Amino acid sequence: MLPPPPVDLREFQDNLSTQFRPWQRSFQFWVRAVNIYTGYKVFQVRVNFEKNAEKREAMWEKQHEVAADKIYNMCTHLGGFFLKVAQIIGKPDLAPAAWVRRLVTLCDQAPPTSYNVVKAVVEKELGRGLDEVFERFDDSPLGSASIAQVSFQFSSLSLFLDGILSVPTIVVQYLIVYNQVHLARLKGDKSDVVVKVQHPGVQDLMMTDIRNLQAFALYMQKTDIKFDLFSVTKEMETQIGYEFDFSREADAMEKIRRFLYEHNKKTPVLVPRLIQNMATRRVLVMEYIDGIPILKLEDEIAKRGINPVGKVAVAAKQNILKSLTLAYGQMILRSGFFHADPHPGNILICRGSEASPHSIIHPFSLINSVALLDYGQVKDLPEKLRLGYAGLVLAIADNDPIKASESYRELGIDTLSKCENEQKEMLRLAQTMFDTKLPTGVTMLQPFSEESSIKKIAVQAFPEELFSVLRTVHLLRGLSVGLGINYSCAEQWRPIAEEALYLAGKLTDKDLKGGHRHGIFRRIFGIGR
Repeated sequence: MLPPPPVDLREFQDNLSTQFRPWQRSFQFWVRAVNIYTGYKVFQVRVNFEKNAEKREAMWEKQHEVAADKIYNMCTHLGGFFLKVAQIIGKPDLAPAAWVRRLVTLCDQAPPTSYNVVKAVVEKELGRGLDEVFERFDDSPLGSASIAQVSFQFSSLSLFLDGILSVPTIVVQYLIVYNQVHLARLKGDKSDVVVKVQHPGVQDLMMTDIRNLQAFALYMQKTDIKFDLFSVTKEMETQIGYEFDFSREADAMEKIRRFLYEHNKKTPVLVPRLIQNMATRRVLVMEYIDGIPILKLEDEIAKRGINPVGKVAVAAKQNILKSLTLAYGQMILRSGFFHADPHPGNILICRGSEASPHSIIHPFSLINSVALLDYGQVKDLPEKLRLGYAGLVLAIADNDPIKASESYRELGIDTLSKCENEQKEMLRLAQTMFDTKLPTGVTMLQPFSEESSIKKIAVQAFPEELFSVLRTVHLLRGLSVGLGINYSCAEQWRPIAEEALYLAGKLTDKDLKGGHRHGIFRRIFGIGR
């Protein structure tokens, strides 16, 4: 009888570690999340005994500092999915200053996946050696990307901390790399390409985090936040699987590229061109677009000798925001199929002419165009929701509380009023949820405040598929705030919404004023698009 094969102790330890890692990760999350949560709940009771307003303010600042350290430590230790907590809450118009000061230090700390791992993944996916396909392949990555950001929208802790209607942060780097991109050049070509490579072995951990999120969301919606958080997390779970399939991303990128280029004389945003036959589940090769991240726009403006807060700079920022939101208005309201991840890391300002007197006279020469990257997270909105949202856009743009209430019912948003002036609060909630311009008097969203719309109008049921629209609008709001521009996407999208409803037979000629009717006919027949 042959002796039994020797036991590979290292392999046994690795397998055991892999099996127990999700349990360990879940335990670490719950211990930290509960600690932060209970800390605030106990403090809310204690601070009510202090009558002096200045002392209460000082107490809150101290509590925020304590919580900020705990949040930072949790995000640093768990990384990945939980870095999205920092992304959402680390923004001045959303979070306490103590959080922002602490969490902003997480930026730009993402270690790259090793070149050997990247090389192995690319060669396996493309079925050829790196040297056979590429004339040049840079060892160092251009930048890091998370799991196409789907998980960063509403992590469980952030839902508690900032409420469900937050302005996303502008932190765009992460401690754990899921995907990264490398600059390369194909054999026999003169133009650079970008190679996006997925880091192996992360999907199971992501699903563990999502399930923890769902459990926490169920608890939060039954206690502090009267919003259907579970539906939001279910939509996230649906999207998670898509994020690991680059071939799906390639199809989405091509579909959106065709739509925008065919429906405009000049596309509002540039979409990278797919390199044919080079899209697999874990590798995606596309056109390289040269530009600067939108977060560095002010530095670029200052470099050109222009006052970053002067009229020229403001005009350039308005042009950027107008182009970006126009593209989204067309995608969401005309097509229903849209890029659902306009966070700052996915937006490039394409380089224009160098600084010169000419650029001072013509502010828009600062940029040639805006490019929209990363199509891993897209949404195909059902026709009913597309048209229902078009109606809500009109209600917000027209400041019409009756239409807002009707649109909520059409969309399947089930609400329970806890106030006297229900229609007014319904409109205020609609503005807070679905417009880039905050309602008058609202500077930071406070879900625990008794004056908050989410306290007065409980959202008992929220369509899962509408979540992508909600988060897209709030990402656009974050950009608007970051650029220092008070901007309403609903007002810009009003004519597109009218057109969508008119073509669907939801609006008639009698519903439109003369100017609006003329404008719709011009757009439908392609006059002056």
